[in-house]
Amino acid sequence: MTGRVLSVLDAFAGERRRLTLSDISRRTGMPLATTHRLVGELLSWGALERNRNGRYEIGLHLWAVAAMAPRRLELRDVAMSFLQGLHRRTGRQQVRLTVLDGLETVLVERIGTPDTDGAGEPVGGRRPAHATGDGLVLLAYAGATTQERYLAHHAPATGLRRMLAEVEEAGLAVIGRWHGPAGTVSVAAPVRDATGEVVAAVSVVAGAAAAGRRVLAPVVMATGRAISQALCHRRNGA
Repeated sequence: MTGRVLSVLDAFAGERRRLTLSDISRRTGMPLATTHRLVGELLSWGALERNRNGRYEIGLHLWAVAAMAPRRLELRDVAMSFLQGLHRRTGRQQVRLTVLDGLETVLVERIGTPDTDGAGEPVGGRRPAHATGDGLVLLAYAGATTQERYLAHHAPATGLRRMLAEVEEAGLAVIGRWHGPAGTVSVAAPVRDATGEVVAAVSVVAGAAAAGRRVLAPVVMATGRAISQALCHRRNGA
C-alpha cells in the first residue's frame, strides 16, 4: 500500500504538475478504481488538492512536511542572507540554491525578478543534472560512479564528460541556459560542508545584457565560499 501511495505522489514529479485522475492512473500503471481510492485518501490528508478545473496537484500540507527536511532547512537557513546579498550585488538577477538527489537536481531556494523568474521551476522542482549550470557543478563533484551512472541513463550531449572535468578544475560552470528564454546564462559555483564535500550549488541566472564571466563569476564563487564557511561554522559550533 505504501508503495502505491508513493507512486501516486511520484506521478507529479514530471513537467506537468496538474494531473487528471486518468493521468495519474496512466503514470502509475494502476487501475482507475485503485487510483481513485488512493487519491481520495491523499486528498483527505492534504497531500493532494483539487483545483477549480478538477485536476489534482500537490497539497500544501505535503509541502509543509517536505519543507522540514533537515538538509533543506540547514542549507536554506545558513545560505539565505548570502543569497539575498548575491541577488542585490548582481542587479537583482535570479539566484538559486540547488542540491543533487540521485540523478536530478532539486531546487532548495530561489530568489528572482519578474524578468528572469518566469522560466524557473518552483522550489522543490527537479531537473536532469546536465540541464543547468548548478546541475553541472553538482555532477562535476559527485564522483566518477555517479557520473558514469548519469551518462549511462541520460546519454546527453557529446562532450559532457570533458565539460564536467573542466567545471571541476575551474570550480565554476558558465553556460548558456538549455531551458528558458533565449539570451540568458547560468553561472554556478559549489557549496561545501565542513568535510569539504560539495553539498549544493549556488548560481545566478542572468539576462544577456547583465551576464558575463568576468562580472558574475567572482561574486558567485565568493558567495559559494561564504556559504561553505558558514556551514562549517554551524557544524563546528553544534
